[in-house]
Amino acid sequence: MNTPLQIKTDAPDYNALTQQIRLWAEELALTVGFTSPTIAAHHRQRLSAWLAAGYHGDMDFFERNQAARTDPRQLQENTLCIISARLNYWDEQSSNAQSILTNPNIGYISRYALGRDYHKVLRQKLKQLCLNIEAEIGSFIWRPFTDSAPIMEHALAEQAGLGFIGKNTLLIHPQAGSTFFLGEVICNLPLASDPATEKCGCGPCNNCLTDCPTGAIVAPFTVDARRCISYLTIEHEGSIDESLRPLMGNRIYGCDDCQLTCPWNKFSQTTITADFSTRHQLDQQPLLTLWHWSEQDFLSKTEGSPIRRIGYEKWRRNLAIALGNAPSSTEVLQGLENAILNASDLVKEHILWALAQHKNKTNQQAVHVRRYFL
Repeated sequence: MNTPLQIKTDAPDYNALTQQIRLWAEELALTVGFTSPTIAAHHRQRLSAWLAAGYHGDMDFFERNQAARTDPRQLQENTLCIISARLNYWDEQSSNAQSILTNPNIGYISRYALGRDYHKVLRQKLKQLCLNIEAEIGSFIWRPFTDSAPIMEHALAEQAGLGFIGKNTLLIHPQAGSTFFLGEVICNLPLASDPATEKCGCGPCNNCLTDCPTGAIVAPFTVDARRCISYLTIEHEGSIDESLRPLMGNRIYGCDDCQLTCPWNKFSQTTITADFSTRHQLDQQPLLTLWHWSEQDFLSKTEGSPIRRIGYEKWRRNLAIALGNAPSSTEVLQGLENAILNASDLVKEHILWALAQHKNKTNQQAVHVRRYFL
């Protein structure tokens, strides 16, 4: 992306420019690092092994454009440097995460999705950063990314010194945890690379592996997306495996367990970006309240939110599972039964499963009662 500015005749002092970019980024609530567009061999090898094992599930986009994914220079000619950026999203409401997870009547939404869609927020900040650079040195070639192209953002961020890739495959910084978004600017500026973060800070800790509800982290640094609740509730289009449904609990959009259990996240930094403040009290809405939303309610209350992109049908599918895992009550049973008639085949399947779950609970309770009195 370019603006019609004239290139200034004086050659920039790139060392000074690098430091100025850090200051501009800080004003935008960003932390940045610089790296070359060459992806280290061990990152490329890990991606190939992950794909070969089928751990990407039905996310076919990982199989496409692999050449560009492992060589960002194919995304933009004349690329000399990548500016990697992170943006904190943890807000004060996020601190209730553990209490919501232990309340099966409340819907749990991943903390990153409680506010405005980060794609728009982060992209605008990256664009402003580049405009600041242009105002200083004149036109240059630049292109910002926020999940908008095949790019190995965790690998590039680690190479840019923004943190280390943890056993849960997320980028972690010892002073900021992992509760931040990542974005990149590909550009033709010859900016010096920062030292890469070469040492993993997880040590012997395996909290994320042992505490993952579905056992999706099958080995250190390896996630089987087909078992990951974030993948199942957001990316997966069809029916969710019955063996995984009880393990999902009340998680209806995404999952934060591998972050909530990570010791480094005691250093998570509260965001100063107002756009990430919780909307519509989505951090503590009862499942039945969300279940009774019409499609228009869903579209209205998720406007500008990343939640909207999963669509109403998958939203209902996820809620049906959570209601099947909720305590039995007349309200829950009636809510499920009343929705069967107008439900799509996908949602109906999950409603019937939820009702069967409650029937099983009732039968089990009856057995316990008989054993007590006999």
